Amino acid sequence: MNKKKQLDKNLIKEVSLVAFSFVFGGIVMLILMRFTPLIDVITKTSIYEKNSLASSVEKIYDAVVVVESFEKSSLEDTGTGFIYKKDAKYGYILTNEHVISKSDEVKVITSKDEEVTVKVLGKDEYLDLAVLRIEKKYVSLVAKTSSSKEVNLGDTIFTVGSPLGTDYRGSVTSGVLSGKDRLVSLSVDSSDENDWRMRVLQVDASVNPGNSGGPLLNVEGEVIGICSLKLVDNNIEGMSFAIPIEYALSHVDYLEKGKKIEWPVLGIDMINVTDTAKLLRSNISIDKNIKEGVAVEKIKEKSAAAKSNLKKGDIITQINGIKIKDIAYLKYELYRYKAGDTIEVTFTRNGKEKSTKVVLSKNS
Repeated sequence: MNKKKQLDKNLIKEVSLVAFSFVFGGIVMLILMRFTPLIDVITKTSIYEKNSLASSVEKIYDAVVVVESFEKSSLEDTGTGFIYKKDAKYGYILTNEHVISKSDEVKVITSKDEEVTVKVLGKDEYLDLAVLRIEKKYVSLVAKTSSSKEVNLGDTIFTVGSPLGTDYRGSVTSGVLSGKDRLVSLSVDSSDENDWRMRVLQVDASVNPGNSGGPLLNVEGEVIGICSLKLVDNNIEGMSFAIPIEYALSHVDYLEKGKKIEWPVLGIDMINVTDTAKLLRSNISIDKNIKEGVAVEKIKEKSAAAKSNLKKGDIITQINGIKIKDIAYLKYELYRYKAGDTIEVTFTRNGKEKSTKVVLSKNS
């Protein structure tokens, strides 16, 4: 009887030992699976697939085109564009104005390698935007647009474009949204100095020659901006800019109809207060302590300014209470209004601050 009890005890110990070994072994195996190189490779593969932009690229790729600008049958410039809408007959492409500014003929190359001559419907150098039209049969895909306001700092963004021309068309670059509402200075084609400011998105994705006019996209493959090389300083690396898509789309109706954007004007010739040489040539003297503002060089006849209290030599310092640092700032604030709007211009004359109302007129 005692021998039987001893056997039962030994059996229970063996079963308990087997059970313990099984449980302990399972725990060890799970730990090994989590931290061994083999499983680490599998984990990394899973993460990579989850974060891949491949499916998002498919949503935009066939809507992107290469834009070629010709002058007298000679290729002058290349850029990128994208089809943002279509109707019963045509597809409509957005690109940068500076890509086609000197052209007498514009062609696009589709993702299907079709080279097609397009019609330029409208363009504007201050917007740096142009609208092109293509026959509907060449439209494979229309880009979906979103809003740059829905994207946060640090969010992943990407571009599809043609850096360095047609040889690298369809190139995809990615990065993050680095900044919003950046004010950058630039010159328009008719000017040799920075006389215009634009509110833009800042990204760290590569934007190279040929990328201009291409889409900036969120992780869903929706257009949130239009890349512009014109806004990139050659001395800065890892910093590129894009025009917010909602700003661009707010003007496309005019461009599609071939209408000229009627920017409002004051009707004056201007000089930055820091440009001492020009001030001297125009016989305008200002206090040496004045570091910001715009000097009135000339009042144009029958202009909006001619009907106000402004005179030659006045230093414009504010528009509707917003500080004016230079000509670029003045134009940026001015172009927020329309012809016919009344604004208050604050200025300094003989050391005294004054103000006057100006009814803006159309740009002739």
